[in-house]
Amino acid sequence: MWTLWPIVSFATFSERLFTQTVSPMVDSSKTTLSSLTFVGGRQEKKTLDYSNANIWFPSKPQKKVATPINSYTLSIPKLNIKDALVLIGSDDLGVSLIHYGGTPLPGQYGNAVIFGHSTLPQFFNPTNYKTIFSTLPTLSKGDTIVVAVDGIAYKFTVYDIVVVEPTDLSPLEQKFDDSYMTLVTCVPPGTYWKRLNVKAKLDINL
Repeated sequence: MWTLWPIVSFATFSERLFTQTVSPMVDSSKTTLSSLTFVGGRQEKKTLDYSNANIWFPSKPQKKVATPINSYTLSIPKLNIKDALVLIGSDDLGVSLIHYGGTPLPGQYGNAVIFGHSTLPQFFNPTNYKTIFSTLPTLSKGDTIVVAVDGIAYKFTVYDIVVVEPTDLSPLEQKFDDSYMTLVTCVPPGTYWKRLNVKAKLDINL
């Protein structure tokens, strides 16, 4: 029960509040939790390594682009996350948060997309990148996210929280009327079944 309760409670009480019913962009590769390989003439299931950000959207891979910086920090006061390292275009979610390569930097026009690992919330540790986004589903509209990019601090305010299918590419969508951020992790806690997208917008009142 200690293990299953976070999953059951999320699926029962939370997911229907956040679920996005229309997905404008769908990953045609239909990523699944496992893939079939042939070993010695027989099929075997191969579990995908979701600590590697490059497999999350195989039809929209990260772009390796030159940027003036290769990292910045992210803080979420409500979750006690302080100055977490965000690496740009990296692939190992076990050592940092990952800014999805090819999306704008926070503070620029467009949507900065940041991935983080999660597990059961009872294992949450704000300094452990394998558990750092475990409590992300507890955020609400109006909560604050602060990033420090190249010595400049930017405050973002959460304006929407949705749960989508793993094949949904909507978190990568761009609009350039303002500076946006989307935080992405897996839900229910401790599974890879769905994706939580926490959407935030730049707040000029830092």
